[in-house]
Amino acid sequence: MTQILTETTKATVRATVPALARHGTEITTAMYRRLFENAEVRTLFNQSNQGEGGRQTKALAQAILAYAENIDNLAALTGAVERIAQKHVGLYIRPDHYPHVAAALLGAIKDVLGDAATNEIVSAWGEAFWFLADILIEREKQIYDDLQSREGGWNGWRQFAVVSKREESDIITSFVLRPVDGRAVVRHRPGQYLTFRFDIPGLQPQHRNYSISSAPNGETYRISVKRETHGLVSRFLHEQIEEGAVIEVAPPTGDFHLPPGQNRPVVLLSGGVGLTPMVSMLETIANSGGEFPVHYVHGAENGRVHAMGSHVRDIVKDRASFKTAIFYGSPQEQDERGVHFDHDGFITVDWLAENTPIAEADFYLCGPRPFLALFVSGLAKAGVPQNRIHYEFFGPADELEAA
Repeated sequence: MTQILTETTKATVRATVPALARHGTEITTAMYRRLFENAEVRTLFNQSNQGEGGRQTKALAQAILAYAENIDNLAALTGAVERIAQKHVGLYIRPDHYPHVAAALLGAIKDVLGDAATNEIVSAWGEAFWFLADILIEREKQIYDDLQSREGGWNGWRQFAVVSKREESDIITSFVLRPVDGRAVVRHRPGQYLTFRFDIPGLQPQHRNYSISSAPNGETYRISVKRETHGLVSRFLHEQIEEGAVIEVAPPTGDFHLPPGQNRPVVLLSGGVGLTPMVSMLETIANSGGEFPVHYVHGAENGRVHAMGSHVRDIVKDRASFKTAIFYGSPQEQDERGVHFDHDGFITVDWLAENTPIAEADFYLCGPRPFLALFVSGLAKAGVPQNRIHYEFFGPADELEAA
């Protein structure tokens, strides 16, 4: 059972907030440097996130600062803790990994703060780290146990064969996966993702998360992957993985999903390849016979990159409660309005306010960071309660709520 933090520890952690605000990124940079000295631990991280302007180190610095600032109100961090636990389960993080992180963090605090990192401060942060680690370990065990107990469930890595590969657009390809052992797969919650481990010759194992783009069926999963120009794994999937290939997959996880028994109006809002969890949700609602209003709103550059458009039109056809609105930022000559898309330009909050039941709907969002930053904050400013704005974001935790 997790021990309660002492008042002395909380006061000491609070006192470090100014130092964390000034030196947080230095501390997390030093922490990762120490952590990655362990080859096993290093392979658990998506190394692409260590670049891109130091996104991962900045995000972790913000998370540590938020922990210190909320040390007296940890309920404010419940959502973040759940997201971390879900990610950890996807990567098969175990309790024996945590001591490596503790040693790296405390060592980094000493490295950066020097003599200011007194024994009292290091001891308090050690206690605070293990307080949070114990919460995560307990929650992760619950998720592991639940996945293992469900029909078709498993923990860790399982081999899946690619039984279908389909080009959905010039840049997005779908892969249908079936377990090599021929047994059932756990039914995911629509919106969840799978974690993959790829062995690419000449490189350490690569881990990636991809949303499931199909409704749960107990037999297969489908992922739909955008080929990124500089994407190591996405290019490997598009160029090297063919039908019959075998890849390693962890069970579906993620706290972004359509809840069972949803009966309130839903707006599925996406940009680019962010449509993948939305298609899973749309298929699921259609299969369940749901009659509540569903608005599928998607933005793409043009028909060349727009994936699964005809599939979505087939789903919503003859369903009075389903509505779609497709926006093309730069339609091409072959793109027909009313056939391939509905609106020129970009989705706006004002358009959503005028054309969707904004006062009563649940909004599910997925797309690039600027897309999410616009709509997470924009919908809140338009009066949508925070508990009805749900979004998926891959990569380090972002400051979307504050955008």
